[in-house]
Amino acid sequence: MRTRLMLLLLVPGLMAGSVTALAQTQPSQAESATPIDIAQGPRVEGELFEYSTGGKTYQGYLAHNVNDGTARPAVLVVHEWWGLNDYARARADQLAALGFVALAVDMYGDGQATTHPDQAGALAGDVMQDWPATRARLEAAMTRLREHPAVADSGMAAIGYCLGGSVVMNMALSGMPIEAAISFHGDPSAMVSTPQAFAGLVQIHNGAEDPLVESADLDAMATALEAQGASVEVVNYPNALHGFTNPHADAVAEEYGLPLGYDAAADAASWQAALLALDRSLNGD
Repeated sequence: MRTRLMLLLLVPGLMAGSVTALAQTQPSQAESATPIDIAQGPRVEGELFEYSTGGKTYQGYLAHNVNDGTARPAVLVVHEWWGLNDYARARADQLAALGFVALAVDMYGDGQATTHPDQAGALAGDVMQDWPATRARLEAAMTRLREHPAVADSGMAAIGYCLGGSVVMNMALSGMPIEAAISFHGDPSAMVSTPQAFAGLVQIHNGAEDPLVESADLDAMATALEAQGASVEVVNYPNALHGFTNPHADAVAEEYGLPLGYDAAADAASWQAALLALDRSLNGD
């Protein structure tokens, strides 16, 4: 029994000695592993972006990835009839994170925005009824944007929502120097009296149940754009209402009795299609 006890007492010591020896002869995991290369993700920053025309100052919102030292293509984001609000700025931030320089333009001047449909309708009406003045605002924004060091010396594109969708369709119809115009639930009524040649891409994302868009107007806009040389894509989203890309649409509809509604599927599908179009048009992919 004495011998057995001694062996039992010695075994743990022998095992500990073996582990210690192994630790001394084998390199540590930290010494042998290859260091992981961790890339920096985008760091989007936004800034006030002022421009002037017609004796009035406009206050846009410029977003870009400050971790990216390479100049990138620019995309204009034209807001809904509510004005330049957080929704338009958020879309600009998303585009900046994906490799574009995004300018959410101010169509009303002095950064005006509203949450009441009566005021929104009045402000939007001024834009819709005077295309030369509207075009001058856009041109002033584009001229300043081209001077920004983060912007590549290449083509631009424009996307727009609601009022902004109408604006970007008319940018293409008037032959403005953009490579693509992408409309989300925009009014397809023509503001341009004399259409001009346009060789770029026009995507029109429309809610199939949108009571604010007449199918005849949609057909007429697509036909007019094709006649000027545009490549036109029109997508109708089943059951989607006006404002289908905006998560706040349901609350606004309930508060004011408006025919608006968010549709997550239509939002995701239209955004994916728009990103692919921007990539093709501005990056050549």
